[in-house]
Amino acid sequence: MRPLAVSLGDPAGVGPGRARLPLADRRQQQQFAIGIKELWQLQPGRVEAGDVTHTLGFPLRQEEFGGGFLYALPDNHLSLGFVAGLDYRDPLFDPHDAFNRFKRHPLLARVLEGGRLVRYGAKALPEGGWNTIPQPYMDGGLIAGDAAGFLNSLRLKGIHLAMRTGMLAADAAYAAVRTGDTSARALASYQRGIDDGPVRAELYPVRNVHQAFGHGLVAGLAFAGLSLLTKGWWPFDLKGRAGYTRMRTLDSYLGTNTSPTPEDGRAPVDRRTTFDRLTNVHYSGTSHREDQPSHLIVDTTPCSTRCGAEYGHPCMRFCPAQVYEVAPDASGVPRLTINAANCVHCKTCDIMDPYQAITWVPPEGGGGPQYNGM
Repeated sequence: MRPLAVSLGDPAGVGPGRARLPLADRRQQQQFAIGIKELWQLQPGRVEAGDVTHTLGFPLRQEEFGGGFLYALPDNHLSLGFVAGLDYRDPLFDPHDAFNRFKRHPLLARVLEGGRLVRYGAKALPEGGWNTIPQPYMDGGLIAGDAAGFLNSLRLKGIHLAMRTGMLAADAAYAAVRTGDTSARALASYQRGIDDGPVRAELYPVRNVHQAFGHGLVAGLAFAGLSLLTKGWWPFDLKGRAGYTRMRTLDSYLGTNTSPTPEDGRAPVDRRTTFDRLTNVHYSGTSHREDQPSHLIVDTTPCSTRCGAEYGHPCMRFCPAQVYEVAPDASGVPRLTINAANCVHCKTCDIMDPYQAITWVPPEGGGGPQYNGM
């Protein structure tokens, strides 16, 4: 049987002898954010179960997009997280450090004081909206939920859309199996169910929201408000582009006299409220068999030749699990070490590497983080 590679529109990496399904050729490129999340056991009385708090901005600058969330759970548990758009310009931006700085805000620090970290995790969120969702059907297959980008970036919600699209996919699959026709033409009923129901009704009006924040916080807020008032009407759609193309080089962003690894402004790590990456990885419960092949396929050529001078090795910052470490070898040449066993499967590296030299593939044996209670 000839292997089949399903691509959402990017032909890179689809080698000889493989077919390609151009499911997203006429769609905008997906826009992503990274969500970093912790589960806490708090002191009694700090939160009331059912309380929901969303924040916007702090500690980000106006050119960056993101914010935090606090979901109060029963038994004094708190689901706490921070989401940062993966389309930032600053090559030295560090989402994990932004999360630590977020937790040091006086209001949040008081909530967490005396509490205990229970679990940690991170995940890339598809926030591009309606105009980035690929054709979700093909011969013998359907794509539902997060995998296709069914997420409302204005509300930061996607579970209900995963359930709805899963139900529509099940209906289409059942009808196709009953008739004995599982071709793309038969499964196109899935697309009609999406277009004619509550999924499109929710996502179409907010289709440009994440793209608007690419022009800054003020522009994004204004556009989000207009989207609510006009129910999504706008004379044209805003054009998004892959986040990694927005990252600028050190010289162009910071100037030639700026150190590539400044430490000023970083949140101190006290292991009570703020944590280093490796401590957080411990709380993710991630586990991979040590002798398995790396599930991170990396072209290391840019690491030793260009990346340090051009971008300051951003993989050491955008990865929330310290998977990537760069240090000079005996001859002074930068060498990349890949700690694949640390990986929490957020896939940020595959999305944000400026050279697109990293490919994330599923690891052998179902290894990875254990998100119990998350």
